[in-house]
Amino acid sequence: MEKFDVTIIGAGPGGYVAAIRCAQLGMKTALIEKYASLGGTCLNVGCIPSKALLDSSEHFFNAAHHFEEHGIDIKAPKVNIQQMIERKRGVVKMTVDGINFLMKKNKITVYTGVGSFETKNLINISGGDGKKDQIETGKTILATGSKPSSLPGIEIDKKRVITSTEALELKEVPAHMIIIGGGVIGLELGSVYARLGSKITVVEFMDRIIPGMDGSLSKELQRVLKKNLGFEFLLKHKVTGVKGSAKEVTVSVLNNKDEKIELKGDYCLVSVGRRPYTDNLGLDKVGIKVDPKGRIETDEHLRTNVEGIYAIGDVVKGAMLAHKAEEEGVFVAEQLAGQKPHINYNLIPGVVYTWPEVAAVGYTEEQLKEKGIKYKSGSFPFKASGRARASMDTDGFVKVYSDETSDEILGVHMIGPRAADMIAEAVVAMEFRASAEDISRMSHAHPTFTESMKEACLDATGKRALHI
Repeated sequence: MEKFDVTIIGAGPGGYVAAIRCAQLGMKTALIEKYASLGGTCLNVGCIPSKALLDSSEHFFNAAHHFEEHGIDIKAPKVNIQQMIERKRGVVKMTVDGINFLMKKNKITVYTGVGSFETKNLINISGGDGKKDQIETGKTILATGSKPSSLPGIEIDKKRVITSTEALELKEVPAHMIIIGGGVIGLELGSVYARLGSKITVVEFMDRIIPGMDGSLSKELQRVLKKNLGFEFLLKHKVTGVKGSAKEVTVSVLNNKDEKIELKGDYCLVSVGRRPYTDNLGLDKVGIKVDPKGRIETDEHLRTNVEGIYAIGDVVKGAMLAHKAEEEGVFVAEQLAGQKPHINYNLIPGVVYTWPEVAAVGYTEEQLKEKGIKYKSGSFPFKASGRARASMDTDGFVKVYSDETSDEILGVHMIGPRAADMIAEAVVAMEFRASAEDISRMSHAHPTFTESMKEACLDATGKRALHI
């Protein structure tokens, strides 16, 4: 029986990054993955493939709608959905191959199969081919991620009633896609198909889309998606049933007046969040506690109630984000090596990869009010940005909240071009507890989108914005 210093179960962003850091720190490391392909949901059926399709669909949309204004005359472009899917598969393969290389480079032993506890130091591995193995481990990190959630009474047939996994492999552009849930995943995949010509209807139980983000972002994104892509939003609507047939799907809905509505489309994407995946881990054998939502309970060091067993990523509380899982993987690995790392969960950014992109870090205005924190705010619209006008990306804004007394930046919220990249400046500033004044006095290259961050900070410090 082979012995390891640490074993990680689950090879998504949290798991494989934890394995790499453990190996870098001199630990003999094993990584167990249920599927033949490393990278978890993110690399295989999540972050990476969805961004590949978003990029392809954006190229098509720009060719169809914006090239003429740029002085580029072409014949009307046509969608080749098969080629888009093939390109997406190629991006996934290249990324997964990179993870395989990193495992070999760092001398990490990879097992393919389902890992489960026999005891806290003995891990059983059951392969899909019936092969069984067992290893001994000093420490274990659980990083088994999450899977799509559904709603009571909805049967996901993976043909007409689908999840994000199937939405990444469609063989046709839907005429009408009904999306249940106005969160990140639904809006991103809805954007892909809306750009390609689909009618998109979003049914959301809450009174706004992306409900966890700042209210100003929700309002602006809804406006832009409706204006630019023709999204239809049914907010404060409750789905009561979904029925799929060979060629169409019917979604039954109650509006906020309890009136019944029937929606008909050719696909229904169920996008109501994700739930922790802890099946077949043998948690009961070693007595690991889970909370009512199925998440593994951990302390501030990500230790479970069983000594030597840790949990990270989507199986523990907090945002279900790949980069959050990665930070936690490094955090646990460095603790095991005797170091004292830290994570500021308030400074883990969130991003929606629609166009315009949405990005945020820190407190929302609603949270500041709830906590009774006195704050100042400043904002700057992209329509006043020379760089945004040059690229025809004038929707959106940057909004900054800072402490009323100290001027320390408390939250940054942006919707606009390249917001996913721009948010990094805000994260750096807040990690070093910068004030809005600090950012307003830093030179930002002209013309760039990031000048809008400076202008928003100027606006937050005495309404000194220069270009509005």
